This record gives sequence, C-alpha cells and structure tokens, in this order.
Amino acid sequence: MTKPIIEIENVGKCYRIGANKEPYLSLRDEIVKFTSRLRPGIKNRRPSETDFWALKDVSFNVREGEAIGIIGRNGAGKSTLLKILSQITPPTRGKITMRGRVASLLEVGTGFHPELTGRENIFLNGAILGMSRAEIRKKFCEIIAFAEIDKFLDTPVKRYSSGMYVRLAFAVAAHLEPEILVVDEVLAVGDAEFQKKCLGKMGDVAKTGRTVLFVSHNMQAIRLLCTRCVLLQDGNVAANGDPADVTSSYMGSDDNCTGEKSWPLATAPGDDTVRIMSLKTMNGEGDVCSDFSSDKDVFVEMLLDVRSIDAALRVGFELLWQDGTVVFTSHHNDAAASEWPALSIGINRLSCKIPPGLLNKGRYSVAPRISLHCTRWIVHTPSSIQFNVYVAHGNNEFWVVSTPQPGVIRPILSWIKV
Repeated sequence: MTKPIIEIENVGKCYRIGANKEPYLSLRDEIVKFTSRLRPGIKNRRPSETDFWALKDVSFNVREGEAIGIIGRNGAGKSTLLKILSQITPPTRGKITMRGRVASLLEVGTGFHPELTGRENIFLNGAILGMSRAEIRKKFCEIIAFAEIDKFLDTPVKRYSSGMYVRLAFAVAAHLEPEILVVDEVLAVGDAEFQKKCLGKMGDVAKTGRTVLFVSHNMQAIRLLCTRCVLLQDGNVAANGDPADVTSSYMGSDDNCTGEKSWPLATAPGDDTVRIMSLKTMNGEGDVCSDFSSDKDVFVEMLLDVRSIDAALRVGFELLWQDGTVVFTSHHNDAAASEWPALSIGINRLSCKIPPGLLNKGRYSVAPRISLHCTRWIVHTPSSIQFNVYVAHGNNEFWVVSTPQPGVIRPILSWIKV
C-alpha cells in the first residue's frame, strides 16, 4: 500500500505564557539553566511561567489527492497545526512526515518582500517553494490572470491592498503545482467573488491528485470541497470523518449554543473604522434567548463602537443552518437609502427582526459580517451565537409541526387558483 503523503504522529505544541521576555540569551544564562537541571530541587522557571498546550497528541494521516478540511472554534489549534505542517514552527513533541513540496498560504503577504514588485515576488515566492525559473515562467501568465493585478504587476507590493496581497499570494501558491497546498482562513480577506474563485481553484487542485489542507469557518465550503474533515477541540482531535457528519456534529454541539456573545473593547473584532462589542438573539420582550417558537419574532442585536463614518460601510450578519448552509445574509443598508438606520461616531445599537412563520425546526447560527463594500472585510468571524427554533405556525392536519421538513426555511406562502 502507498504510504500517506502526510503522517502526523502524537504531535503536541507547548507555549510558555506569563514569562518575562529577555532581550537576548547570554552564555551565563545558558550555564545557569544547564546547571539547574543537574541539581535536584532547583526549578528552572519563574513562578509566573505556565505551559499552554495548543496541540495535544494529534494523530492522523493524509493520503495523496485528499482534500482535508480542518475545523474548530477559535483557539482549538487549527492554525498552530498548519504552521507546524508548513515548518514555520517545530512541534514540542511527536513526529510529522511529509512526502512532497508544500505551498502555504497562512497570512496575507507571507513570503513576499514589500520592496519588490508583484512580478519579482512571483519569482521569489516560486523559488521559495522549490520551483525552477522555467516552471515559474510556464505558469506566469495564468498567475497574473487569476490574481487580476496586471495593472500593478510592476508596483512594489508594499503599496498593495490586503485584497491584492492575498489574490497574488493564492495565485502563486495554487498555480506552481506543489504536491501539498495548505490554506488557512486568509481567503476571508477577499471579496465574495474571489473567495468563490479560490474555492473552485482548490477543487481543481484536488482533482489533479494534489493534496489540500484547508482551514475554514465556512462549513458549506468544507462540505463541498473536502473529502474528509478533522475537528479540533482544545488541541485534540475530536472527530475525523465524513465532512457532512463532522460539520453537522460541530454546528449542532450543545456547548456552542448561546444567545449572547460579548468582546472586551481592546480585543473586539474590527479595526479603526468599527468594532463589534456584542451580538445577541432576543425575543419580543427584549430578553436574551436561545430557544424560539417559529410563530414569534427573533431579534438579532449588534452593539458597535463606530470610530469613523464611511459611505461604503455595511453592517450585517449571516444566518446559517445547523449543517453550515447559509440561509441568508442581511445588512443594515439592504433597503432603500431612506430606510437605512443612521450610524454615528460612538456606540451604536442595531437590531434586525427575523419575522415569524419563516424558519424551519432546527439550530441556527449567527456570524457577524462587517465590510467596506467591494473593498475589504472588517469583521468576518465564525459563527458567534446559536439559537434553536421549534415549529409552532400552521394550523391544519397536513402541517406536521413536530418534525422538520426539507429545507432550511418553512414559510406559509399564499396560494390562489388563477
């Protein structure tokens, strides 16, 4: 039997937190550390130092040509695992065997030199990936066409927007034919059309027999693109199997169900334009709620700290079904301009009403989405809160309220004979 292209055996990664950083390590420091290990009872660390295991005994294999989705909540260890696979950081323990060239797209601009032009960085990045100049030249035109940066090809990349950065970086990584392509959620920087284009390209890459490892909070993309899914939870492998089963289990897990999420202002998602401070689902009485009857209103409330006003600002959310399917996306300025709620500098509280008689029985997630239209994402976080719906609308013998019907919505529509 052919050996796996990636073998991950009992991998763990430990970080030391709470330590006072030292500007450099001297010979004296190293001697003290060495002698302290030889003398029983002498500890080599400060009392304030503690260990944090980002990964704990992670083990699984990847076969050539597989597309593996890696999912989990923030802090589960997804990005740490990809950095180890990309040889950016070593594991604390365990062993990883890679049989092929790896191209990684983990952060915007990784592997680019800001002073070099787009053209020069294509050749630099390709060389870093182990490609010959002839291989890069062969794919050069395809890379430029995919990235759509032909006007700025000879401009230093330090003048590129984050969207241009990621378009060029992905184009290089995907077109230079590495055996293993590793992609983190960096694609969220791009607009919706570019994300769709990237997912299509990764699907093409997988079909050619190359291996793809894909971290994403988009469960629908994981199910469509991946042949297998690995769920990480607190640094451990919690599930490994069919993408539909693993994503459904993750989206429907009880410990994720809460109708409210708040962030400290210093670490709240966003930037200098706006930050989101809290997200809630509320009933008609104004109480935070995570269980709703389908014949009642559901209110989604967002508390924002607006720091600058931009005409292109869009504030909204995605509503996702329990299997990760996007039910709909709503923004504060979807309606006619005369109906937009006016945002002002400072704290703003926005509320959106989901009308009764619309949603099917099941669990739904709310993921905040804030952007400058067709320019960049400001907030593109995973699902932050969840709520359950039980069906109570409909009043005839054919309307079975105890079981969900096919589809993510269950409206009563108007029928007439014409």
